[in-house]
Amino acid sequence: MKLQTERLILRPITLADAQDFFEMDSNPEVHKFLGNKPVKHIDECIAYITCVIEEYKAYGTSRLAIVLKDTNEFIGWAGVRFEQNVRKEFDYYDVGYRLKQRYWGKGYATEAALASLDFGFNQLQLKEIGAAAEANHIASNTILKKIGMQPSGTFTYDGKLCHWYVIKNPNY
Repeated sequence: MKLQTERLILRPITLADAQDFFEMDSNPEVHKFLGNKPVKHIDECIAYITCVIEEYKAYGTSRLAIVLKDTNEFIGWAGVRFEQNVRKEFDYYDVGYRLKQRYWGKGYATEAALASLDFGFNQLQLKEIGAAAEANHIASNTILKKIGMQPSGTFTYDGKLCHWYVIKNPNY
C-alpha cells in the first residue's frame, strides 16, 4: 500500500518512524485540538505505531506516513482507517491527517487526504468515508470541506463539540 501525489509519497508506517512521531506528537500545538495531550515519551509513539501495523493486518488499511518526494522527509501521517472509538454509536472508515507544525499551511494535508479518499473508494471499495473535527479547529474543518466532505451534524467527543462529515463513493 503506497500512494503517490504530485509532491508526496504515502507509505506504511514502521517502527523506524517512532522518532518522527515523537517530534510531531510531543508538540503541544499539534495536540491543541486533539485533547491537549501531547505525548511525553517515545514509548507512546511506539505503542501507536504497533496498533497501526495491526490495523493494516486486520483491515487492509490505516494511517500512512507522509514523506516528501524530493527529500524523503517524514512530515506526518494521513489515511483511511477503521474507527470504533470516536463515534460510540457506530463504526466507520475515517479519513484523517496530522502534520509536523512546520509543514502546516502548505496544502500537504489536503493533498494527502485526497489521495487517501481515492484509495478508500477505488482500492478498498468503501461506500462512505467519515471524518470528525473539533468545531473550533478552523484549519481541519476547512480541509475536510475542501476535499468534498459534507457536513452532517455535530457530536460531543471527550467533552468537545465536533463537526461530523461524510463523503459517499461516487461509484455507488
